[in-house]
Amino acid sequence: MSAPRLQLAHITKRYPAVVANGDVSLTVQPGETHAVLGENGAGKSTLMKIIYGTVKPDEGSVLFNGQPVHIRNPQEARALGISMVFQHFSLFDTLTVAENVWLGLDKSLTLAQVTQSITAKAREYGLDVDPSRPVHTLSVGEMQRVEIIRALLTNPKLLILDEPTSVLTPQAVEKLFVVLKMLAAEGCSILYISHKLHEIRELCTACTVLRGGKVTGVCDPRQESNASLSRLMIGAEPPALEHRERTPGEVVLRVQALTLPREDQFGVDLDAVSLDVRAGEVVGIAGVSGNGQRELLYALSGEDTRAAADMIQVDAQPVGKLGPTARRARGLHFVPEERLGRGAVPTLGLAHNLLLTRGDAVGRGGWIRVKDLRAQAESIIARFNVKAGGPNAAAKSLSGGNLQKFIVGREIDANPKLLIISQPTWGVDVGAAAQIRGAILALRDAGCAVLVVSEELEELFEVCDRLHVVAKGRLSPSVDRAKATVPQIGEWMSGLWGTDHDKPPALTPALSQREREQDQHA
Repeated sequence: MSAPRLQLAHITKRYPAVVANGDVSLTVQPGETHAVLGENGAGKSTLMKIIYGTVKPDEGSVLFNGQPVHIRNPQEARALGISMVFQHFSLFDTLTVAENVWLGLDKSLTLAQVTQSITAKAREYGLDVDPSRPVHTLSVGEMQRVEIIRALLTNPKLLILDEPTSVLTPQAVEKLFVVLKMLAAEGCSILYISHKLHEIRELCTACTVLRGGKVTGVCDPRQESNASLSRLMIGAEPPALEHRERTPGEVVLRVQALTLPREDQFGVDLDAVSLDVRAGEVVGIAGVSGNGQRELLYALSGEDTRAAADMIQVDAQPVGKLGPTARRARGLHFVPEERLGRGAVPTLGLAHNLLLTRGDAVGRGGWIRVKDLRAQAESIIARFNVKAGGPNAAAKSLSGGNLQKFIVGREIDANPKLLIISQPTWGVDVGAAAQIRGAILALRDAGCAVLVVSEELEELFEVCDRLHVVAKGRLSPSVDRAKATVPQIGEWMSGLWGTDHDKPPALTPALSQREREQDQHA
């Protein structure tokens, strides 16, 4: 028998406030697709960074193809045949897509050759990427596509994927899974991190579960249900969401024929976008990243004030020309997709990050009441079960899921009249995702109008009352959640919807609901 592709033995990594990995052992065979499952802060990312050479373990050993290795940096990892797609991207904003990919490839290749390879690989996998675009013009989802293509171009022996499908349509996910299964059949080993339990059950042949930095179980996910995997990961099943039917109130947000030209050559023109969100309802917008979501969110949040005043209305008052602060005064709060940089200042403590959108603790003359600010942060940390080293912990010290819970909690705690939230649970574990989605539904039941922009279709089906799809800057008609299906929404993501806005499509009950019922039965 051939040696295992990767063996980790008794890996331990300590930080001043926490043991990120404690005595972790893991074996991956050639051609095996191995899931690493755990809640946010369980130590998954640290373990992957040790394998990829960006973090040095304090104890333990690493064997690759049966040989002991000391991987000191990503360049040495790539030389061995290890590639990784990070959840938080490692791209240079001022360089183009092609230049970023070129940095990690064989230096004998020219930039023109790399550009051709990117185009070919993008076409092969159905990933829409323009090699000439500067990274700073990309959405978060488009950046993830660049990372996936960069990793695949190295022809890896071990491919580490961290939440790779959050930017893809259901059809594109199926195509990517075909490719990954082909890679595995050819002998490539895959380490797969995802919080989508149905993906792990479909794709992976082995699974190692981490909790609190330690291995708590090894299983064959094909023999498990979503419920049993949740129990292994968090010690319990996530609470079931209660989506009570209710009659919406008055229109809180009205967007009327919003048409805006792109601000740069790589953006998307908004074309006559119209939608209403009423008090006490959640409206969702689905779509593949880079189809106008960023432009629409900038216009709704007040970061882009080029729209005519009456194209965007809050409580029947025109706000199209108002900035973010003036819109917040009217009850509009906003959660951006980028946690670090827009949602929070990385180096500031959680308490001081409240000042980005909250002025409760600012007194006369602009003096900050630090005691009140810390008390607010402590309340949010407790209410949303944020794992952090207190109100003064730097935002960048939190795991992605815990920082997301804090940012969402910050805006919900402000008692908004209208909440616009982008990618609410991207990269968040099942327990935290259930908590965030439950908070959105509680806000809706309290009478708040909520607009959710997400690429997670299961999420939209769980929390929304009505759904739209955005494609190439155009917005589809709305469809009631109960009448929508995953295949239909997937087709609409390609811009394939009818012109009769008054006639809902003839659809069957949502597949995601049937799958959840089957899992609950299992």
